[in-house]
Amino acid sequence: MRIVDFVIHHVRIPLKKEVRHASHVRTSTDSLVVCCHLDDGSRGWGEGLPRAYVTGETIEQAWDMLPDLKWKSTLGSSMTSLADAIAMLSEFRLPSSLIDERGCLGNSLRCAVELSVLDAVCRSLNVPLSAVTEAVPETAAIRQSLPEVRYGAAITAATPWKQRWRALLMRLSGFEQIKVKVGVTGVDDVALLRRVRNIVGSNVDLRIDANEAWQCETLPRCVAPLLPFGITALEQPVPHEDVGGLAPLRGQIGVPLMLDESLCCEFDAHRAIAEGLCDLFNLRLSKCGGFLPTLQLAALAHHAGLGYQLGCQVGETGILSAAGRHFATSVAGIRYLEGSYDRHLVHERLTIKDLTFGLGGRAPALHGPGLGITIDHQALQRVTIQSATFAL
Repeated sequence: MRIVDFVIHHVRIPLKKEVRHASHVRTSTDSLVVCCHLDDGSRGWGEGLPRAYVTGETIEQAWDMLPDLKWKSTLGSSMTSLADAIAMLSEFRLPSSLIDERGCLGNSLRCAVELSVLDAVCRSLNVPLSAVTEAVPETAAIRQSLPEVRYGAAITAATPWKQRWRALLMRLSGFEQIKVKVGVTGVDDVALLRRVRNIVGSNVDLRIDANEAWQCETLPRCVAPLLPFGITALEQPVPHEDVGGLAPLRGQIGVPLMLDESLCCEFDAHRAIAEGLCDLFNLRLSKCGGFLPTLQLAALAHHAGLGYQLGCQVGETGILSAAGRHFATSVAGIRYLEGSYDRHLVHERLTIKDLTFGLGGRAPALHGPGLGITIDHQALQRVTIQSATFAL
């Protein structure tokens, strides 16, 4: 097997509702969708969502990176097995001129390209993408095979009426885990959590995400009034540049700390472990650079005695939903699981099959070759802003 070419699409996906948190307000998402074509006719798909406030790149910057990638020299090797593809992709790097100190600039582009290759190769070999987890040596301690997973739900900033309605829907649907966005200007977090807890009941696992809204100096004051509502984790409470100040607060504020915007790559993970910055990693495929780097980060967290969740980014289509499903059903120890919001959030999921979770967040494993999806080419055409082809 050899890669013949990549076709890159810049797509703009409208959302069904406004999503607002402390860092951003979003009504649509600009993403990269990549198709990888092998010389045996197999085609694979990948997706990445550039976020300037997460990994540093905008969609325009990600698009501008494309001509500088050394496509043939980095991805032109012949492959006879999944192990060959993994070895090649493990060496796949963006041009050195684009690498920042942390090494996460361009992670969304890397994710889209990597997933497209893995999907194409797995289709050619007639194995599911979850087979990748079994083929990576570092995952030996965290491998599993589940027939089904359960996703959690999220409540974002909204009017009190909408918050009540969403909390009621989540209770009636049987969700076991709910994340609540806090720290949004003009929103009373105590009233919000009281409202949600009163509706969903005491048995639901409730955690909060501040999206960098607070400061280390005031964090204990911000958190203390929220502790009576039984929150099980606090995600990214402070801006990335202040994350070093979390070390002395960890274990002192009454709730485990999770890093998100400050956990995008191996550099971040090693720093978090060495400095004792958190109790959990929030892993997201696009943010972390793809399936393989995210596996490595999960393994690092496990060996350091830390927990991890598999998260998602607002506006993911069925491509990343499928990739996340393969990750979730093949990796053990995932504390919280987010994703597969397709029908509830995006106007164009880009896949023929609807991968949205069912009642209680339940969703089955995917068993088809590769991602196990079929692309809706008409939908892709409707949302494509521009396309480019890179032959090898």
